[in-house]
Order: sequence, then structure tokens, then C-alpha cells
Amino acid sequence: MEAVIEAIAVLFASIRGTRPDRIEKLPRSGSDRIYFRLYSGQESFIATYNLNKKETRTFIYFSRHFINAGLPVPAILAVNEEDTIYIQQDLGTESLLNELEKHGHGDRAYRLFQQSLAELARVQILGHKDLNYDWCLTAREFGKQAILSDLLYFKYYFLDTLQLPYDKQAMLDDFDALSTYLTRTEYKYFMFRDFQSRNIIVKNETVHFIDYQGGMKGALQYDVASLLWQAKADLSEEWKDSLLEYYMDRVEEILGHSIDRITFVSQYNGYVLIRLMQVMGAYGFRGLFERKAHFLASIPLALRNLKFFIDHKRIGIITPEFDRVLRLVVADEMIQRFEPPQANESTPLVVQVNSFSYKKGIPADPGENGGGFVFDMRGILNPGRFDEYKTLSGKDKSVQDFLEQRTRMNEFLNSVWDLVDITIEDYLKRGFSKLMINFGCTGGQHRSVYAAEQTARHLRNKYKLKVELNHTNSDNWLRSLPADK
Repeated sequence: MEAVIEAIAVLFASIRGTRPDRIEKLPRSGSDRIYFRLYSGQESFIATYNLNKKETRTFIYFSRHFINAGLPVPAILAVNEEDTIYIQQDLGTESLLNELEKHGHGDRAYRLFQQSLAELARVQILGHKDLNYDWCLTAREFGKQAILSDLLYFKYYFLDTLQLPYDKQAMLDDFDALSTYLTRTEYKYFMFRDFQSRNIIVKNETVHFIDYQGGMKGALQYDVASLLWQAKADLSEEWKDSLLEYYMDRVEEILGHSIDRITFVSQYNGYVLIRLMQVMGAYGFRGLFERKAHFLASIPLALRNLKFFIDHKRIGIITPEFDRVLRLVVADEMIQRFEPPQANESTPLVVQVNSFSYKKGIPADPGENGGGFVFDMRGILNPGRFDEYKTLSGKDKSVQDFLEQRTRMNEFLNSVWDLVDITIEDYLKRGFSKLMINFGCTGGQHRSVYAAEQTARHLRNKYKLKVELNHTNSDNWLRSLPADK
């Protein structure tokens, strides 16, 4: 990672004449791309590292094409010769989803959704003009094979993990019929493929779009379905219906003629279902197979979204086996299977999370049963070996960045949480009152402190647990001497 950071600094210097003041690695998302924020004076920029050169080239081509058409995407400022690193305009950190979570479903959020849909229509239709779809990452068009792929993605990575009995041939026949029906749409333009509120950045009350490298030619309805039915956004049925009408108005303005709204909405509902299947497949792969906590936590929300759709919408085609199985998937007992138990005010369980120094010994458990977990963090590179971190702790951001960027700390903690969560859920069911989790390192100042802090946060967020967090060696931490007066 140090070599990547150095290469980013060199590329930045080639366009600005000076190296950035600071390079900060950003948290990983669902992709394999690694993002960095660069600071130079009062300005900031985004750098992306991606070994998938074809994906990088596609993103660069799409971005420059859209910028030339006057569409709201980030400007590309530099690309290295290997097509593995590029620097782009920094649009900020506030996504439409952030705005929704902070300010709620009020008038401001509604206006931002309207603006997003108006700009979406422009990007889809105006961005389609003279776009060379040979640059697409996979297929040029979201046609029958692509729709089937999304349905099979759901089947293999989510449905089959549930081990529900179903007629496989009848299911495949239904998939074929549904994909054929949805390819017969009149309105095919540029399709983002992953148009959701997390990929819409709000800056100065104006929306901008990111993460469209997976785009291709496809139905207008797909991207609208992606945005309005995103589980995390939790839009009301009234909002979904009125925003869809607003979007169709904007499409008609750009096209200069009216559209067949009955057919459009019927096929829109079909694409809602396809999008929900694609999302469930992604949650299954990232959550059930890769064990990523964010995706596992999203599964119950997505299932409730799917349940509402099945109960209230029609897609204009009958798929009997698929419909039967979907109703099994969204049954209440299935949703509960993916929901972690939640503590409440009467829950007796209190989890004590400690960091400690092996030089001082493992903290004693005063409880009558003892037990609990002890994790040795000394296999993780110690920031305390480096002068700039010696007088800091695992609570300081620069130390946290070091551990996240230059060590396998995140991988280590994901494995820890897989073990701890099993015990937590069992203790909640059985009404136990105490569990101790200890993280030790050489000085009890950097690695163990970071691990304890993150584990406490994980348990509070996932289970709403009472957590007592203690850094048992804090009195002995190395600290900088006060400046002479």
C-alpha cells in the first residue's frame, strides 16, 4: 500500500507541481477499488487505485463523455500510464443517503430526489447520444442474458443458501419468460446499473453522480427502480409513486413526446423485481459468503422491501414457481432468521471489552463464572515502532489509518466478530449477564486499543448492547512531553 500511496503522490505532482500535503485512505466499500482523499492547501481530490484496468478505462471514457455533454459527474484530472490510478474532482462526502439519514424524509429530501431523477433522465438520454458502447465492461446492452444473469445471481448466492425445495426447471422457465418480457421495452438509453442514493453526491444543494463504470445500454426504468426501491432509503409508497410520475414528466420533456405510461409502469415493476433480485444476490455473496457485516445487516431490510413489492405490485406476466418461492423467501420466519437479536432496557447482558498489555498480564474476570475471550494482537504490525505514532494511541485517527491501511487489522477483526457474535447471540437468548472480551498487545496502547474500540462499536451497533470499555494500561502509555513554557 505504501507503494500505491507514493505513486498517487507522484501522479498528483505531475499535474499540480507539488506533492499533496496529506493522503488519506477511505473506507472500503463493496468493490475492489481503493479510494484515497488527497489534501493540498485548501483543496481536496479523490484518487482511485484499481488493478482492473478495463474498468478504469471504461470509467474514464464514460466520465469524459458525460463531462463534454454537460452532465453532473466528476472531472478526471489525471490517469497514470498503467491505467491503475486516476485522480478526479472531489465532490465531497455527503451522499443523498447521508442527507436522508440526517434530515429525514422531509421537503428538502424530496426535492433532492426530484433533482436526482431529473438529472438521471438527462444522463440517460443526453449521455446516450454518440456514446460508444464498445467501452462497456461486460455486455453492450442489458438484454435477456444480463437479466437472466441477475436472476441466477440471486438463485446461486442467496436462494440456494436457504436450502428451500423448489422445481429447478420450472424456475428456469419462469426466469426465461420474465427476461424475454422485459427486453421488449421501447425506451433503451444509457443505464447506470447501480443508481442508488449512496452514489449520488450532494454538494452546494446540487446532485452529482459517481460509480457508473458498470453502465450499458438498457431500459430507462431500471435506474429509477434502483433508486426508488433502495431498502436503506426506505421511501414511502406515496413518494415512490409521485417521484415516478415526476421522472416520466422529465423524460417526456427531453424526448419531446409523450410515452405509453401504462406499459412503462408495468415494465418498471418488472425491473423493480430484477433489481431486488440483483441486490439480494449481492447481499448473499458479500454477506453470506464473504461475511461482511454491512451486507449481512442489510439482508432483513431488503427482504422486507421484497415482501412489500410482492404484496402490492404486478409485473404483467405470470411466473408461478418463481412467485411461490419468493413468498417462502419473504415469510416472517425467514426474515427473522437474518435479524440479530437486539438488547433492550431489561436485557441483563453487559459486555466488558478491555485492552491490555501482555507485560502487565491478562485482566482478571471478577465474575463467578470467569471465561470470555482473549485475543492476541501481536501478529499485527505495531504502529508504536514508528516515531510519529509512539506517543499516540489506537484512539487517534492517524494510528487508525495506519492499522487499516498497512496491516490486516480489518481482516483480523472480522474473524474475531464471527466468533464473538455466536456467543453474544447465545448469551442473549439464555439471559446471561456478563461476557468479557480482552485484546492484548505489547504495550496495550495501539493495536489492542484500536481493536477494543472497534469491537465495542460493533456490539453497540449490531446488538444495541451495554458495553463497558476499558483501556487497562492507559496510565502507562507513552505520551509527548509538555512544551516548555
